[in-house]
Parts: sequence; structure tokens; C-alpha cells
Amino acid sequence: MYDAIIIGGGAAGLQAALTLGRMHRRTLLLDSGSYRNGTVRHAHNLLTNDGRDPAELRRIGRAEVAAYDSVEVRDAAVAEVIRDDDGLTVTVDDREFRTNAVILATGVVDELPPIPGLAEHWGDTVASCPFCHGHEFAGRPVAVVNATPHAAALARMLEPVASRVFIVAPTDVREVTGTTDGLRLHLIDGSSREVAGAFVAPTWTVRGHIVDALGLERQESGAVRVDPFGRTSVEGVYAVGDLAQPDHAPGPMFSLAAAIAGGQLAAVAVVQALVAA
Repeated sequence: MYDAIIIGGGAAGLQAALTLGRMHRRTLLLDSGSYRNGTVRHAHNLLTNDGRDPAELRRIGRAEVAAYDSVEVRDAAVAEVIRDDDGLTVTVDDREFRTNAVILATGVVDELPPIPGLAEHWGDTVASCPFCHGHEFAGRPVAVVNATPHAAALARMLEPVASRVFIVAPTDVREVTGTTDGLRLHLIDGSSREVAGAFVAPTWTVRGHIVDALGLERQESGAVRVDPFGRTSVEGVYAVGDLAQPDHAPGPMFSLAAAIAGGQLAAVAVVQALVAA
């Protein structure tokens, strides 16, 4: 019987494991090996780790968690999570594990606009967040490949960073190719634009089937509805990181710093619930 099972081994899940480990709570962290930032080589806007490879962040996080004997880490994908009157059951590779709490930290999956060549540069010279990747294009032209009202606001945010900002609709881009120091956008009209990088607004969905199987309440955005401590609509189930959104937030907060904070708060809530039981 585990005090908590964490599903997801990114920043949010590792922070939850670290916090629970420091409180000597028997914890199992299950990591499928799929990460939203799996193609990203440098993570930015994270204090003390600005520019570090996310894979290195995960390696360091695992090493820190390993110092706590009460935490077990397994590289495995979860098949099923069931809630009953006695708690929660997590199924992995035909094995069942019982727990008082489940912390979902599985993240989301991005779907990029269907532009040939775009995906090959995703996480490098193609990004979605100006706070995470904008500075790396400083003093050079960038493109916002988006025709929604959000594109104009994003362009204004980038104006102090880039030498010039082009707004281009996805339907106007025929292909994207790499250059020695950026991208070339090949447009439908036969012209092209050379830029240091491009920002797109991918369509995202919550990763995995567990959210639907448990019947967790969703926000209008599609994220899992949580309170400030990550509690979901199902008792004993918490959601943290990119897939979670509290009522006070306009949307899910897609950042490593926010994911780490959410993981810590959910772990605190789990410990509080255990002593109150």
C-alpha cells in the first residue's frame, strides 16, 4: 500500500516525489518516458537552471529523489486507475498497486499546424512560448505563424526582443526549411521569409486515457479542473503541471516553474490528507 502514486516523471511529478520523500511517505513514481518537452534542448526562464537541457533536469531530479528511501521510481506506463470505496488501484504491466492518493503529472500532447517541415524544428527554432524561447532570437526577425487575435498580442510582446516580427497565417505557409541560423518560410504565393525562429499555437490535448476513465471534471480549456492544491473532482486524485488548471487561472500555466510549484503543493495536500484521515 503506497501513500501516493505519481504518474508522470517530468518536473511536476519529480517535485511531488521529492516533497513526499522528504516527509518519509511511501511513494511510487511511474514514468512512461514521454515528455512534452522531449524535443527541447534548452529549457529557459527557470531560476538557477536557465538554459539547461530538460533531459538533464530530469536526470538531476531523479538523482535527488533517489536519496529518499521511501520513494520508488519505475519506468513504466500506466494501463488503468480505478477508484473504489477503499482507495485507488493503479495497474501497470498486469500488476496492481494500491494507494491512498494518485498524482497525475502526465502533461499534454501538442498537435502542430500541418505545415511540412514545421515539426522537425519544434522545440528548437519553432516554439510556442516567448517567455521560454524568445530571448534566443534577440535582435533578429521572427515569425508568428498564427492568424488568431492572439497573434497580434504575441507580436507586440516580441517587439522589444526581435528586430522585426512577421505575422503569417498557417494557411499561407507552404513549407518550412532550416537554414544555418534559423528558418525559411516558403509561402504559397512563391515568396519566402528568412527568420531566426517562428512561434506557433499548437492544439493540445491532455495526455493519456486516465483522465476520462476517472471522469475528472474539466475546464472549458480542456484541462483538468483543480483547486489551488491540485485536488480534482475525484477524492484522492490530484492533477499537476500542464494538464491542470485551477478556477482562478485563465488557462493552464505551461511552464516548468509552474509545474514544479504545482507538484509541491499537491504533495503537501496529500500529506495533509493522510494525517487528517
